Amino acid sequence: MPLFKRNIFGQFLFLKKLVIILFGLVSHRRYRKFNSLQIEGSDILRNLPDRNVLFISNHQTYFADVAAMFHVFNASLKGRNDSIKNVSYILNPKVNIYFVAAGETMRSGILPKIMAYGGSVSIDRTWRSAGKDVNRQVKNSDISNIGKAIKDGWVITFPQGTTTPFRPIRRGTAHIIKTIKPIVVPIVIDGFRRSFDKKGLNIKKRNVLQSMVIKEPLEIDYNNESIADIVTKIEFAIEQHPSFLKVLSVKELAALTKEEEELNKKREFWSS
Repeated sequence: MPLFKRNIFGQFLFLKKLVIILFGLVSHRRYRKFNSLQIEGSDILRNLPDRNVLFISNHQTYFADVAAMFHVFNASLKGRNDSIKNVSYILNPKVNIYFVAAGETMRSGILPKIMAYGGSVSIDRTWRSAGKDVNRQVKNSDISNIGKAIKDGWVITFPQGTTTPFRPIRRGTAHIIKTIKPIVVPIVIDGFRRSFDKKGLNIKKRNVLQSMVIKEPLEIDYNNESIADIVTKIEFAIEQHPSFLKVLSVKELAALTKEEEELNKKREFWSS
């Protein structure tokens, strides 16, 4: 790879590679030492093409979800079977992996800004800004950038646009799928919300079993299926359809709330 080669967004690939390596080395023990990440579907990743792949996933933290996926993707491509054991796989990472993220999140501090260089396709959310509900037009440049990223490689997106579970799927994801026609690979994660704080930077509980299940690509009739049909497929694929919702009793909900409050008092910085 030429030293000063740039990607489609003008980023120097050697710098992007360096960012991925550094964050990979620092974050690895969060999924192997402090907690345990159980993986299913590595073989599916190895059978995907190098470009035109869109990963759709439920969302539990701002950063820890994506970081784990970078680990799993690169480990799988280096021959690991449902494992991220031996972090040497990150020393030569796949550099055409991108993730869709809210621009305000990726501009919120020096650490997010550095992480953004690792592959963020930053967009302005049309429904939320600075913690408040808004209603604004979709920026054509955002849609264009997501399309460019898909055509260049693998893109991770969280179609609910929030870490709150069982929120509606944003129809924009379905529009992108119908227009660009990528291979759509669902991912279902769990345990990240219990392990980390909302940002995914602080550890709030150790010895949590985290899981990541990579599913077979969706079968989509891009020409004949409606946006609503695709939205429903996404809901079921990432297990965020209302039918997956477990109804908690008042006692269970109170116990869960108490546990969360106690854990929030014991947060530890991710590199401790």
